[in-house]
This record gives sequence, structure tokens and C-alpha cells, in this order.
Amino acid sequence: MAPVAMRLAAQSLSDAQPVPFWLEDPGKPGALPALTGTERCDLLVVGGGYSGLWTALLAKERDPSRDVVLIEGREVGWAASGRNGGFCAASLTHGFGNGLARWPGELAKLERMGERNLDAIEETVARYSLDCDFERTGEIDVATEAYQLDELHEWYEEADRLGLADGLTLLDRDAVRAEVDSPTFQGGLWDRRGVAMLHPAKLAWGLKRACLDLGVRIFENTPALDLVSAGGGMAVRTPYGRVAARRVALGTNVFPSLVKRVRHYVVPVYDYALMTEPLSEEQLASVGWKNRQGLGDSANQFHYFRITADHRILWGGYDAIYRFGGKVAAEMDHRPETYLKLAQHFFTCFPQLEGLRFSHAWGGAIDTCARFSAFFGTAHQGKVAYAAGYTGLGVGATRFGADVMLDLLAGERTERTQLEMVRSKPLPFPPEPIAWAGIGLTKWSLARADENGGRRNLWLKTMDRLGLGFDS
Repeated sequence: MAPVAMRLAAQSLSDAQPVPFWLEDPGKPGALPALTGTERCDLLVVGGGYSGLWTALLAKERDPSRDVVLIEGREVGWAASGRNGGFCAASLTHGFGNGLARWPGELAKLERMGERNLDAIEETVARYSLDCDFERTGEIDVATEAYQLDELHEWYEEADRLGLADGLTLLDRDAVRAEVDSPTFQGGLWDRRGVAMLHPAKLAWGLKRACLDLGVRIFENTPALDLVSAGGGMAVRTPYGRVAARRVALGTNVFPSLVKRVRHYVVPVYDYALMTEPLSEEQLASVGWKNRQGLGDSANQFHYFRITADHRILWGGYDAIYRFGGKVAAEMDHRPETYLKLAQHFFTCFPQLEGLRFSHAWGGAIDTCARFSAFFGTAHQGKVAYAAGYTGLGVGATRFGADVMLDLLAGERTERTQLEMVRSKPLPFPPEPIAWAGIGLTKWSLARADENGGRRNLWLKTMDRLGLGFDS
């Protein structure tokens, strides 16, 4: 980084608060009391992020008489659900390309199910009056290199062959810059209906309120300590009490699963984001962005960015940091060297915004698995279900995962449970130090591919053949 560019990037961060922008919203609800004593219920949901909230809500919608308890280790939405970029995608497979590589035979079905899932989220937002800035604006995958533009054209052609191109629009350089103006953009693929933008923390808080209104009993600051069989059901111990339940749904995602064999399938990856101060009218005009789409560039080390309801720009991604041993720790939530790198990249993308400052900078852990998209299963003779591994694309897909968990707990044979995606598992990550070395080599190889026209080296080609990967 040139000294002048580094100095300007550093100056833009001087007032940035080291807290997630979304979680500072004045509408944040107060915490509910912790669980004390013994509670009994039909269904216990562990985890107060999207995964757990959707499971509790859908369980009550399916059967209003079902007694549902949800416990959360801290406060609803405090982790990934309140720290993400607010991209609510229809894709259940972490994008079309990943789905095509892993489940080509059922991709058309997965895409249609994803569309129905996003429609259902939009309907839920309206029905329960969830004030979460939901906008069905779509997303543009942006090419900043010629080879990326070729890949976008290939994806469009494959989508068209499968009858999935409705709502997709290829954009040349002038067309994409007419939408959002950056000298780095060479073209793009706009999915007009397949992604919504929203305020992620407000979605979590709104789901919390909807669950309470339906009779779900929620206990915050109540971590689950262990899970054991108890009579014909299960029991979960908490610091001040215990919950006995006929069935248990685990929505703990990046945090160590109460089903220990699941832990080998997930590693925590830390992702970081910046939020700008509100743009002036002149700054907004210089960028365009009148249609308010989400954007993501198409490199292996990619950025995601979007504009908020109050005209700020969120800019995140690129670095994906794995810590030796896979520990989830608060000290990893901030990484100044990544913030500096992101700020420099931001002004490379939008040089016309020089002088704009960042108001917030934060990070958080993502539950990454080797196939980049969620996996599912049961334990304890079908009395416990889990879903994990969303790899940063869980804002929308967690609702689908909640339906899968409820199907599995009911023992129902459904269109969802018959999917190869649901019936199969990703490959587990190896133990340390092999995991740390392998992830490090993969990150280095991905960076080299970005620098060399997308050409993947022997290590990445081998990983591709084995169905292994690393992403945020």
C-alpha cells in the first residue's frame, strides 16, 4: 500500500467505533430474564440467532399448542445474526456456482425451493410487521477482472439452460456503472429477485417479538452446558437450572455443538466489516446506486457491500481469518490491520468518496464447513436435530434449515428431507495442526489465483476434486 493511500485510509478510521453498527440501534429490546429452576416443554430450541428463532416461530405456526422454549447464551441476535451484511439470499447453496458444482442434478429444485423460502420470509416480515428495512432489491455480482466476467457469462448460460435465468440480467461495463459507479467495475450479473437487503439485528429482534407473541418462552443469558437423554426425552443443563424436553433443535452454528461429533464439520472463520458515515446528496449522486442493490465482487477473496436505509455504505469481507485451534474468542472480534486493508480497498473502488469517514468497524465468527452450505442431521434416536455450516449465507437459508430440523424431529418424509443436500454431510476438517496448515495453504493459493487471472494451482484443483474448500 502506498504511504499516501495508507495515511488516507487510516485517517478515515480515526473515529470508527469498535462495535457492530446494527447492534447500536436505539430500538434494541431489553434482555429477558435467565432461566432458573426446572422447565419442561415439547420442544427446546438452543440458540437465539436466526436459526433458533426461525425454528421456534415455525414450530408454533405448525402447531400452536406445542410448548416451545428457546434459550440463548447471551442476548438474541448478538452474534452473527446481528453482525452480518444484511444480504438475505434465496440461494440455499452459497450461490449458483457452488450449487452447480456440488448438486447439479437437483440444483433446479434447490433454486426453486430457495425462491419459495425467500418469498415466505418476505410474507413473514409483512404478516408480523417486522420493522427490519426489508427491500427486495436483488444483488449484482460484479466483475473487476476479465476472467470474472467470463465466469459470470458462463453462469448465466448454465442458468438459462436449466430454466433458471428469469430475473437474471447480464450487465456490461457501462450498464453496471450506470447502476453503481466504480472505475473498477467491468461488468456484472444482476439477480433482480433473488436477494433482499435488510437490517439484520432488527430482523432478529422482530422474530423474537413474533415468537413471544405466539407463546414461545425465551430465556436470555442462559447458555446450554450439556445435553443428555432423560427418560423418553432430553435434558439440557444451564447455569441456574435445567430444561427437560421431548425434542431439541440445535441452532448454535459457530459455537461448539452439544452433539460432539458435529464439531469436526465446522471451523470458525472471522469476517470483518466497516460502516461509513451517512453520504451527502453530492456523494450519493457521485456513486449512483439508486436501485439500492447489494453488491459483491467475484474474486476468491471477495468484498460484499450495500447501502443502508440512512445512506451509509457497509463494506466487508476479503480477509477470512482462522485462528489455530478454531477458538471462538471476543478478542478476535476486532482486527485493525484488516480494517486498514478494507478502508484502502474501499477508496480504490470508490475514489470519488475520498474524505468519507467510517463510523463503525467490527468483526464476528462465521460457521464455515467444507462445502460452504448448511448440513443437517439428528442424534439421540431422532430426538435431537441440528443444522450448521451456513458459511456466511444464513440470513435466508436458516429459515429453510429450521423447516428441515422440524421435519427431521417429526420423522416426516418431505421434499426437503429427501434432498441429497440434506441427506449428505460435508467432509470433516482434519485435526490440528493439519487444519491450520491446510487452511493457510488454501488462503495463500486463493490469493495467488486472484493475482493470476483466476488460474487455480494444483492444491486448489486437488481440493476441488475432493469437495473441500475454505470460504467466508
